[in-house]
Amino acid sequence: MVEATTLIENFPYLGIFVLLFLGDVGLPFPEDATLLLSGFLIANGMIKPLPALLVIYPSLLGTDFLLYLIGKKYGRRVVEHKRFGRIISVERFSKIEEKFKRWGILVVFFGRHLLGLRAQVFLAAGMLRMSAIHFLIADGASAILTVTLMVGLGYWGGSSIEILKKDVRGIEHIAIVVFVLLLAIFIVFKYFRNRSKFKGR
Repeated sequence: MVEATTLIENFPYLGIFVLLFLGDVGLPFPEDATLLLSGFLIANGMIKPLPALLVIYPSLLGTDFLLYLIGKKYGRRVVEHKRFGRIISVERFSKIEEKFKRWGILVVFFGRHLLGLRAQVFLAAGMLRMSAIHFLIADGASAILTVTLMVGLGYWGGSSIEILKKDVRGIEHIAIVVFVLLLAIFIVFKYFRNRSKFKGR
């Protein structure tokens, strides 16, 4: 985590890209926490909004599409792979496959909002030979919601801290900051809890 903090401080845009990529392939860098951090950095003038969004959005789509391509290339052999087999088991794939048969591309749209299931859904989409265009449309639309919500919350929290510097007595702003921090803690907690449940199966 120290290395991640150093990377963000010295190379913020590269740092955001790296954290999003690592989080998407299953490492302990939750995507939502990185987006919250990005909003916070924008609010405090550490990064510019437009360059940040030009890094964030393509990074999300790129890493998601990479998982899709891996699933499409290797098919059901993914569940036997040493690395990716840890992300999606045979049992989990069967359950996701049933969802795809019932809901189609909506599984991709809603799947990216489910902590611990994103990478599994993207791999499964490729394994089930979903059209690349359909995948990108569903994931692209879903990513817009994710970026708007999470970066917006981070920006809101960062702006509130700046207001508090000018008006310490603003109790309502303290509530906002506490809310954002609790939300970030909740997201990280859910992420690790889902991972522990997955490993236990």
